[in-house]
Amino acid sequence: MTEDTFIKPDRETKDKTKVGNYFVSNYPPFSFWNEEDVPCVESMLNSPSPGDSPLGVYYHVPFCRKRCHFCYFRVYTDKNSKDVRRYLAATMKEFQKYADAPYLKDRKPKFIYFGGGTPSFLSSVQLVELTDQMKAIMPWDEIEEVTFECEPGTLTEKKLGVLKDFGVTRLSLGVENFNDHILETNGRAHRSGKVFQAYELARKLEFENINIDLIAGMLEETDENWSDCIDRTIELSPDCVTIYQMEIPFNTTIFKNMQAEKKRAAPVADWPTKRRWVTEAFERLENAGYSITSTCTAVKNPEETKFIYRDRLWSGADMVALGVASFGHLGGIHYQNLTHIEQYCDAMEEDSSIIRRALLTTEEERFIRELILQWKLGKVSIGYFKEKFGIDLKDRYSELIDRWMKAGDLFVQVDELVLSRDALLRIDSKLHELFLPQHQDSRYV
Repeated sequence: MTEDTFIKPDRETKDKTKVGNYFVSNYPPFSFWNEEDVPCVESMLNSPSPGDSPLGVYYHVPFCRKRCHFCYFRVYTDKNSKDVRRYLAATMKEFQKYADAPYLKDRKPKFIYFGGGTPSFLSSVQLVELTDQMKAIMPWDEIEEVTFECEPGTLTEKKLGVLKDFGVTRLSLGVENFNDHILETNGRAHRSGKVFQAYELARKLEFENINIDLIAGMLEETDENWSDCIDRTIELSPDCVTIYQMEIPFNTTIFKNMQAEKKRAAPVADWPTKRRWVTEAFERLENAGYSITSTCTAVKNPEETKFIYRDRLWSGADMVALGVASFGHLGGIHYQNLTHIEQYCDAMEEDSSIIRRALLTTEEERFIRELILQWKLGKVSIGYFKEKFGIDLKDRYSELIDRWMKAGDLFVQVDELVLSRDALLRIDSKLHELFLPQHQDSRYV
């Protein structure tokens, strides 16, 4: 069995979990990004006038203690301290180039996101040096949010203190599950004891927003285990809970094992089970005082607890991407950096381009991108799209709106189109209906 057996993702998600990307994270699809548009990024950066969109920075830390069996990100588990130092230096050289570009000259970031990999893999000394350099290149005095992803087993009181001191406002703990057997079975490096230890230390330091990530449908997960995970989450009472439904992209250990065993269905919970588990979790979290604010998030106090990175990015903000394989968006141009760490570092040291592919989007594609991403919030504002793009959603999508309403998936409330809870948990499989014709049969979303 080859990868070609699974050319298209299981968009309907009615049955067993098949291989392929399901979660829609951008538009147009990545398969349409290309080398031909790479010069457009340089042209945009050299524009005589600076951009006026809110500016964010994504910093990719590609190092991990261990690779999870479901992970599909660019990560490395075999790098030594010399490799790490070389990488950090390359990213700061990249950042300086962006800061010097006319399009970004004198602009200050509103949000910063440290993702991975495992950002908390870096030592306390490395984190202080890195963020000091970042602040010297682009001051953080207009920052509204700094998000930092953590693997609980890498956190100490000292490291958490460093994170708080350099400005982290949203601490995201990659818990995934509270059962040690399931954590081990899925290749996670930490165990549950480290989760509780890290959480208590973070609470003591009074981080503004502590988020816990969970995954519904991990290998060997059961109804009993899932219920216990929600019990423990409610007991901890984090500010935000993010719940992902397990999918199996191509470049995962689980997929490789499926290939070896010639299996078409992944050995994880099917889609109806995963949606039932998330529904149960959301209902119990709501009973505990949380509000559901997107297809995968529950927030204790939505008036105070925000996710600015997501909301700004989904509303067309500019975002500088730093590091290997990272994704950025500048002035309507999508781009991704080189996807191998040695290539990336070599290119930076040789002063050559580190961008692998890009896409210059049209106004129509930018409109659809925002619409698709904002549907994942559970509702879209008719007035917002009318004012920003001059498009009346009721006129443009009258047939689709009527069909979704008849199916019980959609309700109209004054200026908003609102999804039902069931439709919210299926929205990624419905978004392809909004794709332009040329993008309908894309392999990856």
